[in-house]
Amino acid sequence: MIRIAVIADPHVHDCTWRPEGTGLPGAIRSFAETAASTRVFNESVPAFRAALDRAAQAGATIVLLVGDLTDDGQQPNIRAALSIVAEYRERHGLRVLMTPGNHDLFALAGRPQDKAFLAPDGRPVMVRSADCPEAATLGTAQALAMLCGLGFRPEAGDLHWESPFGTDPDWPARSYAVASPDGGTRCRMIDASYLVEPVEGLWVLAIDANVCVPRDGARDLADPASFHDPTDGGWPAVLRHRAHLLPWMTDVATRARAGGKHLVAFSHYPALDTLGGVSGEEVALFGATGLASRAPTAEVAAAFAATGVPLHFSGHLHVNDTARHAAAGGRFVNVAVPSPVGYGPGLKIVDLHAGRIDIRTLCLRQVAGHDAAFPAYRAEAARQGEPEPPACSACDHGAFLSRHLVELVRRRYMPREWPADMADFVRTATMADLLARLALPVEADFPLAEFAVDWYRLRKAGELSHADIAPERLAFYRRLCASVPPLEGEGLAARFAILLRMMRAYLDRLPNRDFALALPDLGITRL
Repeated sequence: MIRIAVIADPHVHDCTWRPEGTGLPGAIRSFAETAASTRVFNESVPAFRAALDRAAQAGATIVLLVGDLTDDGQQPNIRAALSIVAEYRERHGLRVLMTPGNHDLFALAGRPQDKAFLAPDGRPVMVRSADCPEAATLGTAQALAMLCGLGFRPEAGDLHWESPFGTDPDWPARSYAVASPDGGTRCRMIDASYLVEPVEGLWVLAIDANVCVPRDGARDLADPASFHDPTDGGWPAVLRHRAHLLPWMTDVATRARAGGKHLVAFSHYPALDTLGGVSGEEVALFGATGLASRAPTAEVAAAFAATGVPLHFSGHLHVNDTARHAAAGGRFVNVAVPSPVGYGPGLKIVDLHAGRIDIRTLCLRQVAGHDAAFPAYRAEAARQGEPEPPACSACDHGAFLSRHLVELVRRRYMPREWPADMADFVRTATMADLLARLALPVEADFPLAEFAVDWYRLRKAGELSHADIAPERLAFYRRLCASVPPLEGEGLAARFAILLRMMRAYLDRLPNRDFALALPDLGITRL
């Protein structure tokens, strides 16, 4: 049996960094910015350490890092992350193998960043990379030069290592031509994908799906505005601009089967819909405003399945999900790994046996130092004449992220993504009001805002959310979702009926906490 750990999106932000020329004693982000973000910032280093601690305690020696190691790819954050990785390798023998995420680097020359950090009195101080160059996101080559020890180059003990271009690990040998959508602008970009056999019998396939594409008419390729942001590209962009990866993946899968190797693939982006399989319904209801608009297409699923790669781990969306594709052209399972700094924090432990793969989710609710930034949040609130945020009384990391989600729904999701009439109804109505509109018996009554938060809990964290939703509330949601009438039209009740059908899909997801995959058919059973 081979045991590995999988960690996604730690977004390491170094609060001890002192931005040059600012006089700041550290780099603590404000709670106002944190509450409007899908990730938390100042808690990232304690959470990443906790994830590595749990991996080491579980007996894993290989850790797959599914992108977004850092928060925006600045040199101080990369240095901090590498220092932690080196410490855990020395103390526990953990080897981290990484693939890039959209927050780790950008295009050829990087891009500027303007971020506010809190002074000791709670006052926000803007730090601009134009004045403080190390605050900028690094370009691809610069970032990878710093990160090259995380699997991007072979180590002496590796039994096998290759890239899609051969066995030369140098970056000039690992570039390809990419063109703007109209074909008028071209440049060469690095593809950081690799295959490594770090221990006998384990093939780790790291797929660089972070695709930067020049814009039509771009002339100055040192200008970050000349490139499309890879955030919304993902696997559809791979099919369009890195099609060379697919035959390589097929060849790798064929050789792995012939050689009796355990093949585990990972990339930053999901290759299947990891929002309960109902991203299409969400886009139809809310529009292409949120995570659901980033769901991969059926074309991606078919192309990935055709490679024969059976198991793929993804990050990016900060969700916990298991998705399975099975068709005449092939089958595979995509496991979405939750982030240590998003709601439902956790990591995956993977046991590779002959004939089956066991996958367990370790929750990261207890994190030493989760409250280190709380005094700064209190100073920020006092300076603004506001009460301290409820999150500042959270007893642990899990509770902090649960309360952060409440703020996130209120400050970001409802104003940005929900239709105005639905959002207004949620803010003022109760569950009894919704049940009356749906012509259902009133068997529960509580603020509808609580329902909205629970909807996001289930959407993001799957089974991990059950720690924050009372059993009787979960049972009520199951009854409600099963009894919602099939309403038609654009009225408020009809749209909430769609929302409830989506909630039912979240409740009825494939096992996503502890489960086993049978080989070779990839049947999924709960452990």
